[in-house]
Amino acid sequence: MNSAPGKIAIAIVTYNRSTFLKELLASASTMKSAPSAIVVVDNASTDDTQEVIESARADFPDGILINHRLDTNTGGSGGFSEGTKVALEQGADWVWLMDDDVEILPDAIEQFSPWMDRFKVIHGRRYDFDGTPFYWQAKFNEFLGVPLPYSGKQFNREGFAITNSGTFEGMLIHADIVRQIGLPDPRFFISWDDAAYAWLAAQHTEVAYVDAFVLRRKREQKQVNLGIRHLNDGSPLFRFHVIRNRAYVGKYFREYGKLNRFGFSLGTALTFAKEIFRLVVVQHTLKGVGDLVRGFRANRALWRDSTWRPMDPADVPAPLTHGR
Repeated sequence: MNSAPGKIAIAIVTYNRSTFLKELLASASTMKSAPSAIVVVDNASTDDTQEVIESARADFPDGILINHRLDTNTGGSGGFSEGTKVALEQGADWVWLMDDDVEILPDAIEQFSPWMDRFKVIHGRRYDFDGTPFYWQAKFNEFLGVPLPYSGKQFNREGFAITNSGTFEGMLIHADIVRQIGLPDPRFFISWDDAAYAWLAAQHTEVAYVDAFVLRRKREQKQVNLGIRHLNDGSPLFRFHVIRNRAYVGKYFREYGKLNRFGFSLGTALTFAKEIFRLVVVQHTLKGVGDLVRGFRANRALWRDSTWRPMDPADVPAPLTHGR
C-alpha cells in the first residue's frame, strides 16, 4: 500500500540500455510501497528493450507497467515530456522522473513521504556506482544563468536545502506544478532540460533537496572528482546540445524577466570553457571542440527565432475525475 500522500507514477526514459533497464525494473518490483504506475518510454531502441519490458510484466500487478514505445528517438527531453504526459493521463498526483541507469532503493517512497506534504518538487540523494554518495546538488546563479554546485553540508538541521535547479535523474514533481509550467520541453533533446525545468518550477514553488537516499547509480563513467562535484565525460551529442540549449534557457529566463544579457553571455562563455576543461582533464583530448563550435552556431540561430514560445500548460492532461 502506498504510504505517500497521493499516487506516485515513475516515468523512465530508456534508449538501447536494456541491461540497465532490466535491473531498474527489478528494483522497482521490490519497493516496499508500490508506485501507482511505471511508465517506460522506449526512445525507439534497436536492442532487446521491448523484450525486457514485456518480460518484466510478471513482476508487477496488472496495469502497473506501461510500455510506451516511441517511433523515433526524441532524446531524454522528449522522453521525459512524453512520460510525464502519460503518467498524468494515468491519474498520477506525482511523477518521479528517472533515467534507466539507476536502481531504486526499496524504501524510496518512505524516504520521500515525510517531505511530500511540505514541498511539491523534491530531489532525494543517490549513491554512485561504487557505493559512495553521488554529488548532484546545484543552484542557478541567475546573473550567469548557470547552476553552480554547493556542498552537501548546506542541508539545514531539518535535512533539506532549497534550490532552483534540478535533474531528471530523480526529480519528483507534483502534477499541480506541471499544470502550471507545462510538460518538460522536448526541444532541448538532451542537456539543460532538467535544470531549466526545475528553475521554472522554482518560480512557482519551493524546490527541495532532501538528505535522504532513494537511488543508486549503476553506470560507470570516466570522471574526475573536483571535491564539491564530479565531472563526467561527455559525448559529441552532449557537447553540441550543452552549448546550443543555452539559448532555450535564456529564452525561459527572459519570459520571467530574469535575463541579464551580459551576465548570461558570460555564463555561456564559462560553459564553453568548462566543456574544453572537461575534454582535456577527463577525456584527455581536444577532439570535440568542433562539436562546441557547431553548438554555438545553432545557439545563435535559436536566439534569432522569433516564433519560439514556452511550453503551453494547456497541453497538460487534466486531473482524472471520479468515475472516469
